[in-house]
Amino acid sequence: MLKTNFESIHRVLCLGAHSDDIEIGCGGTILKLIEDHPDIEFYWVVFSGSAHRTKEAERSASLFLENVSKKQIVVKDFRDGFFPYVGYEIKEYFEELKRAFVPDLVFTHYRHDLHQDHRLICELTWNTWRDHLILEYEIPKYDGDLGQPNFFVHLSEATCRRKIAAIHEAFESQRDNQWFTEETFLAILRLRGIESNAPEKYAEGFHCRKIAW
Repeated sequence: MLKTNFESIHRVLCLGAHSDDIEIGCGGTILKLIEDHPDIEFYWVVFSGSAHRTKEAERSASLFLENVSKKQIVVKDFRDGFFPYVGYEIKEYFEELKRAFVPDLVFTHYRHDLHQDHRLICELTWNTWRDHLILEYEIPKYDGDLGQPNFFVHLSEATCRRKIAAIHEAFESQRDNQWFTEETFLAILRLRGIESNAPEKYAEGFHCRKIAW
């Protein structure tokens, strides 16, 4: 198993189709990066959100990035569930992003995610950044499309609980959903911790297609 301390990571781009995707998929790793590298810079993009969900997304990003001095938070209004049908417009925005920010690390959706919006964001990520470290995060959901990650970030229980607390605080509109529970989020973190023999039991799993070290 390749181990890295992310010493060369200074600029991070986070991409999420919907307002809670980034936090659920890689929120713990983001908190760990910030703790390990206080001067790290983030560019955080959510591609869809109604008025209320936009406020939630902005609130959540502010919670996760509260200790980051250099940050840009963007919430777009592309129509949820229709990304493949407005792909041209989303592609145009990716081209704007490429000119605006040069990342050392990109977080994006898993390429085999069964949600069509997620898959398009992943596809355009790879179209746009070809010489960058890209980690594809996973979202537990009804589709049952979790894969077999090959890259793990070990997390402390305290970091996991900070992640979950921030998600629950920010996304009040999701609290009535049966899947939106501490048990759900902690379960996937514990499972990935088992798979990667995490010393503190918990981890986030990612799919990394290419890595050079």
